[in-house]
Amino acid sequence: MNLEERYKKEIVPALKEKFGYKSIMQVPKLEKIVINMGVSDVKESSKALETAMRDLETISGQKPIATKAKKSIAAFKLREGMNIGCKVTLRSEKMYEFATGFFNVALPRVRDFKGVSTKSFDGRGNYALGVKEQLIFPEIEYDKIDKARGMDIIFVTTAKTDSEAQALLEMLGLPFAKH
Repeated sequence: MNLEERYKKEIVPALKEKFGYKSIMQVPKLEKIVINMGVSDVKESSKALETAMRDLETISGQKPIATKAKKSIAAFKLREGMNIGCKVTLRSEKMYEFATGFFNVALPRVRDFKGVSTKSFDGRGNYALGVKEQLIFPEIEYDKIDKARGMDIIFVTTAKTDSEAQALLEMLGLPFAKH
């Protein structure tokens, strides 16, 4: 049973009971996963963005888009409109596939992993998580990377509160640290 089927058969009834929802439409669900990769060395090498985009496409299974600077910052030698990173937004099937692989394969590969922090919720039911390097993903070949790059992974849910979102993500399989 994949994660999407498990959500419908097991997680929805459990959340409905836990929070006392009257309708199935009130039960929070995972809306999308946004993976963002900032590429700081894009000023020195134009190939840096291409390799970052290739890595992100390998990890997510979807073609990323380049993100541009919103304003110029002289201290960082940054001009408005310059490419500074890439991102990909996963929805439906691809989102559940990525989440399954991330929770069960990639996260356990992090050195000294004791679970993710419960303090990274934004107050509106979304969860943000930083990964220090792309090597934790089994799709990335160690020999083919030029530089270890980090990324931000944001889980966007329809939950109204952080506790609802935490319960949802926990049931989906995100390993939270035990305090």
